[in-house]
Amino acid sequence: MPANLACRRDTRILIVEDHVLFAQSLGLSLSLEGYDVSLAIADRGESMESVRLAALRANARIALLDLDLGGMGDGMWLIAPLAQSGTNVVVVTSSPDKGRWGACIHQGARKVLSKGGPLQDTLSTVRRLHRGLPVMSSVERELLLESWRSRRTVTEDMRRRLALLTPRESQILGCLTQGHNVREIARIGVVSEATVRTQVKSILAKLAVSSQLAAVGMAHYADWKYDAQPSEPLRH
Repeated sequence: MPANLACRRDTRILIVEDHVLFAQSLGLSLSLEGYDVSLAIADRGESMESVRLAALRANARIALLDLDLGGMGDGMWLIAPLAQSGTNVVVVTSSPDKGRWGACIHQGARKVLSKGGPLQDTLSTVRRLHRGLPVMSSVERELLLESWRSRRTVTEDMRRRLALLTPRESQILGCLTQGHNVREIARIGVVSEATVRTQVKSILAKLAVSSQLAAVGMAHYADWKYDAQPSEPLRH
C-alpha cells in the first residue's frame, strides 16, 4: 500500500446522511482514497439525540454532515457537539440558503459545500483537512457569517410579528401550514367560513403580508410551529 494511503487509514471519516445511495457513493469514493469511512444513516425511527451520541462515539476526525435529515429533522444541531469534540465538520447540503450556510459556520463547521457541486470539491476539502490545511478563506467565512446575521435579523422580525397573533389566530395559521384551506378549517372548527376569513385577514394584517401563501411561507422561514390537530375545535 502506498505511504499516503496507509497514512489516510488513520483518518476516520463519518458520513451522516438520510440518503443511503448518496452516502454509499461518497463513502466508496473516500474509501478508494484510503480513508477509514463509517456511515451514520439517519432513520426516522431514531432520535436526534441517539444520532448525536453515535456520531460522538465514532470519534471521527472529519464528519460530512447533511443538514436535512428527513424525518429526523435539522442536522444543524449536530454541528456544535461534533466541533467541540474536535471533529472537523463539513456540511454537504442541497440547501441554497447562504444564511443557513452562515449559521453552520457560526455553529463551528469548517466548510459548507453544495450537494450539486462536483464530487472533487468534497474530496479536495477532505484532503486538505487531512493535511491540516485551511479549507475556507477569511473573506468567504465573513461573507457567510454576514448572510447569517442578516437572516437572523429577518427571522427575529418575523417571529416578533408572529407573536402578535392571538391563540385563535395562531391555531388557524397552524392549520394553514398543515395544508388545510378555509373551508376545511371552518368545518373542523365548527364555525362559518366568513368567521375564518375574518381571522385570516387579521393574521395577514399582523404579519404584514398579502396572501395566505406568504403567511405560511413566513411561518416556515421563521421555523414557527403550532401543533394544531385537525380535529381540534377552534378556540374562542
